[in-house]
Amino acid sequence: MLKQLHPQAKRIARLLTGRREKIAVADGATGGLIAAAILTVPGALKFYVGGGIVYSFKARDVLFDLPRDAYEGMRSATEEYALLQARAIRDRMGTEWGIAESGSAGSSKHPMGVVSGRSVAAVVGPDCEVTATIETGSDDRIENMEKFTRNALDLLERALSKAP
Repeated sequence: MLKQLHPQAKRIARLLTGRREKIAVADGATGGLIAAAILTVPGALKFYVGGGIVYSFKARDVLFDLPRDAYEGMRSATEEYALLQARAIRDRMGTEWGIAESGSAGSSKHPMGVVSGRSVAAVVGPDCEVTATIETGSDDRIENMEKFTRNALDLLERALSKAP
């Protein structure tokens, strides 16, 4: 899969380096695949700062360092939740861009009741906040993780291409 994503990752890298901007990643149900795809590009340190996999409430609290009430009334795998995470990872890592994904890959019960096959990606940057939701209707965990990753990278590439 990473070989298939590498050409897109190179385009994303060119867009970020051309702007002299950096990104941070908060993977969720993608399990690190968004960051892994970006890191296939040699010299990624020029445009990628870091991030993490937000797979539990503890990881979320440590990675984002937001007060619990910041999430009040929110559910995971929603636009609002993904945007909060994208903003938080951008701010926490001190980058211009942040990308986050929140979803349920399937074949096990999601702690917040999110239906399998649902993912929301969010990208925030200078004068830019966009989201993209995908619902596969599938419980195939691996296939969903791949589709969620592609959805997030497609959103990122579109956002960078259209950004002022």
